[in-house]
This record gives sequence, structure tokens and C-alpha cells, in this order.
Amino acid sequence: MSSIPENLKYTKDHEWIRIDEGGVGTCGITDHAQELLTDIVFVELPETNREVRKGEQVAVVESVKAVSDVYSPVSGRIIEVNAALEDSPEILNSDPYGEGWIFRIEIKAGGEIDELMDHEKYEDHVESGD
Repeated sequence: MSSIPENLKYTKDHEWIRIDEGGVGTCGITDHAQELLTDIVFVELPETNREVRKGEQVAVVESVKAVSDVYSPVSGRIIEVNAALEDSPEILNSDPYGEGWIFRIEIKAGGEIDELMDHEKYEDHVESGD
């Protein structure tokens, strides 16, 4: 079973967000997503200062097996990207919830967080195979 931290919120498309101080969210892909993709070889990071809507495609992750879009879990402005992934995309495999974060977003609509899944709902989602 994939690791599913309790302190994060999740999307049905296997992204996670951690709410940090000051209405900033740190986002990435879940352990389940990186397991499905297998060896990640490339990450196309989003542009900083880009305004995005919840569910909008913001990044691309490429593995030896597939290419997968990454969607923003909330609406806001991307304020930082994890440049370390450009040289070492495999960090997404080894530490998806830590050093493998993809972008940070200044959250516009706080209520959107409540629409995301907690760890228990996400675990059920993964087990159901959706």
C-alpha cells in the first residue's frame, strides 16, 4: 500500500497539497502516482507567477512508462517551483511528499481546500481503483 500522510489533502488525480503558513500550499504527486508511473525521467515545471484555476494542468511528469499531466488542486498564483527536479526528477520517486514537491501556490479561494479528500477518503479512492 502506498504511503498516505494524514496532514495533506488529495485530488482524485493523485495530487497532494499541504497548507503552509500565510495561505500558501505546497503541491506534488502522491506516492501512489509515482508508483504507477515507475521511474520518473523528466519533469516540466510550471511558470512562476502564473495564475491557475483548480483542476488546471500546470506541469508534466514523464516516466519510462508514461507521460502524465499534473493539475493544480486549488486556484491561485504559482509562486515557486522545485528547480531541483529539473536535474533530478527521480526525487519524485524517492521522496514524493518531501523533497519531491513540484510547486508552491498562493491560494486564492480557501474554500476549495474543503472540497479535497482527506487521507481516509483518498485511501478509499486508491483502493477502489478509480
